[in-house]
Amino acid sequence: MTSFSPSHIFPAAINHLLAQEAWARAKLIPHAGKIAVLDGGVLAARLKVTADGMLEAATVHDVATVTIRVALSDLPVIMQNRERAFSYVKIDGDADFANTISQLSQGLRWEAEDDLSKFVGDIAANRIAGGARSAAQAAKSLHQSVSENVAEYFLEENPMLIRPQAVTEFTADVTRLRDDVARLAKRIEKLKGIS
Repeated sequence: MTSFSPSHIFPAAINHLLAQEAWARAKLIPHAGKIAVLDGGVLAARLKVTADGMLEAATVHDVATVTIRVALSDLPVIMQNRERAFSYVKIDGDADFANTISQLSQGLRWEAEDDLSKFVGDIAANRIAGGARSAAQAAKSLHQSVSENVAEYFLEENPMLIRPQAVTEFTADVTRLRDDVARLAKRIEKLKGIS
């Protein structure tokens, strides 16, 4: 009976991408036998590079060559900007191996259309993928619009937030008023001394 635990599903998903990309397997082959631990706090994946540049699940007894820690709260930001993904993680261990993983995370792409076409045909796969892209774009536009409207509400309609320029201007006005009051106080003291 085949096991479908997360520790086996994750390497299988990555291997699906690696099987389609010879360049990616070639980058991993020099790291054969090394263990990468992707630690998300509550969930960790332990992956071992095989001699053919593919991955397999590593055991908890295998010593990590590199550990990549990521906060689960950073995953949405990482998924939006994969080129900067490694700026959100903490890396311990083999820097060269971590660099290879970084390059793969930026270069490997899942071509959902190709996989879908095997089940529903090219035309349907194209339409499904196009619909998914349109839905994702609509969700992104909606998120942007809601964010802008909420910010405008809290800045203009119900001022709970203050624009940085307004704070700078207010600070300058307070400083000017303080200086004017100090000068006025000195004049008053001088006038008291004259009379």
